[in-house]
Amino acid sequence: MGESGDLPEWAIPMWEEVGCPELDCIKPVHAGDLLERRTGLRRDDLVELIIDSRSLADGAENSVRGRLVSRGKGTLEIFDDSGVFRYIHSDAIVEIRLIAHLRPAYIDDIELLEFEREDHKRRSELHEKVEKDTGRDDGHLWG
Repeated sequence: MGESGDLPEWAIPMWEEVGCPELDCIKPVHAGDLLERRTGLRRDDLVELIIDSRSLADGAENSVRGRLVSRGKGTLEIFDDSGVFRYIHSDAIVEIRLIAHLRPAYIDDIELLEFEREDHKRRSELHEKVEKDTGRDDGHLWG
C-alpha cells in the first residue's frame, strides 16, 4: 500500500492533502510479538462507515467515506469525501472499514505526542490565567 494506486478513487485526494505519506511502514500489524503489534483506529485514518439505515432519512446513503478527525466517547468526527465535516454518533454505526492509516500508531507518533504535550501545557496556562483573572485562585486550599 505504498502508492495511491492501492487506494480507492475517493481516498486519493485525501491522501494527497496530507502529503502523500508512505503507507507501507504504518500498516496495522495484527500478529507476532505483542510489543510490535499496531492495531486500532488512529487520527487521520481513511475509513468507510456503514450506518444503520434505521437512523437515516428515507433515501439517504448508508455509507460515509472520509478521514477520521477525532473520536469522542459517543461520536466519530469525519471529514468526508465531499468536504463536509460530520459528527456521527457511534450508536448509528454498524461497521467501520479501515481503508488506510495515514499516521503511525499512537505510541510511535512523535508529532501527536508533542502536540498533546503542548496542548496540555496551553490548557494549564489558560486555567491558571482564568483563575487569576476571576480572583478564584484557591489552589492553596486543601480539601
